[in-house]
Amino acid sequence: MQHTDVAVVGAGPAGLSFARALAGSGLTVTVIDPADAESLAKPAFDGREIALTHGSRRRLERLDIWSRLPADEISALRDAWVFDGDNEEPMRISHQDGGAGQLGFLVPNHRIREAAFAAFQTAGEAKLIEGQRVESVERGTRSHRLRLSDGRWLSARLVVAADSRFSSTRRAFGIAARQRDFGRSMLVCRMRLERDHEHVAWEWFGREQTLALLPLNGREASAVITLPHGEIERLAKLDDEAFNQEVSERYQHRLGAMRRVSPPCLYPLVGVWPDRLVVPGFACIGDAAVGMHPVTAHGFNLGLASVDALSRRMLEACRAGRDFAADALLQAYQREHRRASAPLYLATGAVVGLYTSNSLPARWLRRAALRGAGRLPPFRRLIARTLTDRKAA
Repeated sequence: MQHTDVAVVGAGPAGLSFARALAGSGLTVTVIDPADAESLAKPAFDGREIALTHGSRRRLERLDIWSRLPADEISALRDAWVFDGDNEEPMRISHQDGGAGQLGFLVPNHRIREAAFAAFQTAGEAKLIEGQRVESVERGTRSHRLRLSDGRWLSARLVVAADSRFSSTRRAFGIAARQRDFGRSMLVCRMRLERDHEHVAWEWFGREQTLALLPLNGREASAVITLPHGEIERLAKLDDEAFNQEVSERYQHRLGAMRRVSPPCLYPLVGVWPDRLVVPGFACIGDAAVGMHPVTAHGFNLGLASVDALSRRMLEACRAGRDFAADALLQAYQREHRRASAPLYLATGAVVGLYTSNSLPARWLRRAALRGAGRLPPFRRLIARTLTDRKAA
């Protein structure tokens, strides 16, 4: 049987970033993923654009990931506007409110995955077991045993789940999770715009739909359309001409004609909140720790925060000659990440509920809330500083 100090289940950005963060610790780290190395090195375009805060950029710089991102695919997110219904006047969140030159950065998800895998490989200290799933778990007092899909066994002092919000590893360790199905799906598609977006992101809450527009370089943007499942499937099946016409109409031609330049990608909207993040010898990070609704654009930033919170404590323990998987260490990690993620997760549920309701009181309340918030500079500054994450070390 093979043994490793740390087994990371999932070679997505969170799992790879975590393995990279432990480089130089002296720990043996093994990453397990069902994909092969070639697919991990060159992941396919999946339509998603990730909004990164300034704090996340600094974390990626420390992990040697940021410098590996193609410079021409990093787009500035300068300001953000939030519209309600047909109201012409949005709540404007300026980069100046956040005390930075821009609110954040937009980077294609597949480029982040590509850069994270390159940084993981270059560090050369962690091992990758490709093309394998964890089929079962035997829990022990000082280590756990993982049975892989080819029948091999791997023992580990610490197992870290980074295998999505629907983590089977988390479930195998007896951690239940509450799921909130928002009853809608999200379509993402790159569009060519007739008019300049000026690097302003839009969030637009309309009747029976939520729209977002994420500014990319040039006159391209990522259109993010949230509709009931049947409607989103119908939209995705339209030919180019019909699709372009309908999307332009949904955005009320505010940026002129819109023309798609990538295939549409669909994702169901399900939020996930695990009952806890740790048990002895086990921890969740990334989406396995909290599955956010994308309206906040903060899911990946929280994932990086979880990587930082856990790896930082483990590195400190290694330098001091202490147990890197001690219960007290894992509990401290859980407390820190819960403090960071719980308010945002709960607030997101409330906001989505309010802004997707078509009742008259809800429409009145959200319009009054946006109008009032837009007139309160301290509130705008609070939102902007949350978006920029200026406090992250």
